[in-house]
Amino acid sequence: MQISRWIISAAGAAMLVMAAGSLSAQAAEKLKIGTEGAYPPFNTITSDGKVVGFDIDIANALCAQMKVECEIVTQDWDGIIPALQAKKFDAIIASMSITEERKKQVSFTNKYYTTPLALVAPKDTDLTSTEPAALAGKTVGAQASTTQADYAQNVYGKAGAEAKLYPTQEEAITDLTNGRLDAVLSDKFVLVDWLKKASDGCCKLVGDVKGTETQAGIAVRLEDTALRDKLNAAIDAIVADGTYKKIQAKYFDFDIY
Repeated sequence: MQISRWIISAAGAAMLVMAAGSLSAQAAEKLKIGTEGAYPPFNTITSDGKVVGFDIDIANALCAQMKVECEIVTQDWDGIIPALQAKKFDAIIASMSITEERKKQVSFTNKYYTTPLALVAPKDTDLTSTEPAALAGKTVGAQASTTQADYAQNVYGKAGAEAKLYPTQEEAITDLTNGRLDAVLSDKFVLVDWLKKASDGCCKLVGDVKGTETQAGIAVRLEDTALRDKLNAAIDAIVADGTYKKIQAKYFDFDIY
């Protein structure tokens, strides 16, 4: 009887271990991706609450390549790194530029696109250059906690411009169209998309800002090196098999990789 009980107990324990393993495997098959949802055409929220854009398509393609389920989580930009560190999600795919300062807080994959900064201004502007001296006495808008905010403050600001920072890119654009800014500094591809689709002819591209080309990467927690390596392999795979080009073609008529 004691032997029988031991066998039953051992069998039950084995089943619990198997069940726990199965649950762990199921948990591992979902990857939570954090994004902003306010940075078209890379990530934005539609009127019916759906998160769409280049970043989202890339995220889904990477999850498909890794054979995991993607769950997209939106997060305000200012809190996106703290939310990653707090394990609200597993990775950030939100057009985040790879910088030395951010590398102290997160681990980045290899790039998944490259972009320079650019300036847009009202169509009747007297601005003809993006050089710092040309912005003296001007008010330049940018999204806070971004590489463009750093440039607006540390380069244009030191040259005599007033840098005005906003929680989102859309708020900076709104102030530009309402005449409260002389220019907006941002990712060139975001500005080009806005000029084509939503500017109503109010504004024009002044030009690229020399020396500001940066690479966007996927951010994971510093300790998640295995996930970073898997994402790097998946990026290489979707570039190699043409998936990346198909996604890119939906949003841009030029190469951003």
